[in-house]
Amino acid sequence: MKVVLFVFLAILSATAAPFELKKGSRVVLLGNGLGSRMMQFGSFETLLHLQHPEKNLFIRNMCDEGNTPGFRPHSARSNPWAFPSAEKFHPPLSKAKDRWGSGHTGTGSMPTPDEWLTQLKPDIIIAFFGFNESFQGQAGLENFKAELRAWIKHTKSQKYNGTSAPRIALVSPTTFEHPDAAHKNKVSTNLILYTQGMDEVAKAESVIFSNLSSEQDPFNLNSFPANQSKLLLKPLPYTKISRKIYSELFGTSSRLSSATDSSIYHAVREKNWHWEKYYKIPNGVHVYGRRHNPFGPKNYPAELKKLEQMTANRDQAIWAAAQGKSFDLAAADAKTINLPQIKTNYRPSHKNGTTEYLYGDDALASFTTAPGYNIDLFASEKKFPNLANPVQITFDNKGRLWVA
Repeated sequence: MKVVLFVFLAILSATAAPFELKKGSRVVLLGNGLGSRMMQFGSFETLLHLQHPEKNLFIRNMCDEGNTPGFRPHSARSNPWAFPSAEKFHPPLSKAKDRWGSGHTGTGSMPTPDEWLTQLKPDIIIAFFGFNESFQGQAGLENFKAELRAWIKHTKSQKYNGTSAPRIALVSPTTFEHPDAAHKNKVSTNLILYTQGMDEVAKAESVIFSNLSSEQDPFNLNSFPANQSKLLLKPLPYTKISRKIYSELFGTSSRLSSATDSSIYHAVREKNWHWEKYYKIPNGVHVYGRRHNPFGPKNYPAELKKLEQMTANRDQAIWAAAQGKSFDLAAADAKTINLPQIKTNYRPSHKNGTTEYLYGDDALASFTTAPGYNIDLFASEKKFPNLANPVQITFDNKGRLWVA
């Protein structure tokens, strides 16, 4: 009896309790593409706000395709490693070089993962790993488990919120479907191995584990035509896995069937659009990287600040929607900082021309054409206002002109 009791208590001590969400709890998602696409399909965040409408939850997504526990490169970050000594788990990547000689190291001032987490102050971190790593097969399994365990230990040693270490949950890859049975079996075998490895690490480190991978796939997550390119899930499977992740991380709820409440869902999507432009800002090599100077220091700080403020406004819009209240988003955005006037770096010259804009007959008179050629005004933004500021034009096989 004593032996049985001891074993039972040992099992209890190694099992992480479900997360408790408090008012203002801060949740950060990080990891691979499975989590990254949750920015486009906001069912998981919608579910959290729907279940806890009065708690004003703060949720941010740091996931990016290809990320592993230790390797998270960025072209504008001088260090691709997520924690100290992570490079020992990826020797080939640490030695790679690109045409600038920096390889996966990058160049610039993009914040490191820990710096982002310090800024976001998470109480809970939900991590999506195991898919990219599974390509290494059986030979890479032990290295992956060691890397994952090292990341967990590092994360537990941090106090990003200023007071306590974050609670951690791991989420496995989903199942894999493919019409080629041999290919499916090879990929699925590796996914099962790595999912089992994640489960072992989660138990050893007493963190919650949500297993989305199953040979039987009871949630029908990846069945055709529910997925894209056999790997990327569409919205409906994301709704299903959101319910599963929620129930395993936070406990069951009678309201799980309402994971796509429209008002909250659209507010979440709106917030995520702005957050993605802030966290994964387009043309980041100019904002943070090797092309930052000479204009980056003047152009981008105010834009980043405004995006940050607009994202925070959309948090308030989500909270209002969850509580059945209205929120004047336009009025809130009007109070964000004004962007400074930026002087153009264009220098008129004989070579560059001038900034004077010629229209219609005046423009035609300025052209010099080769003998036998003629230029006519075919379309303009005055005749067709939707043509203003075109970025691309093409003719199709019927001779029609398409303008974007």
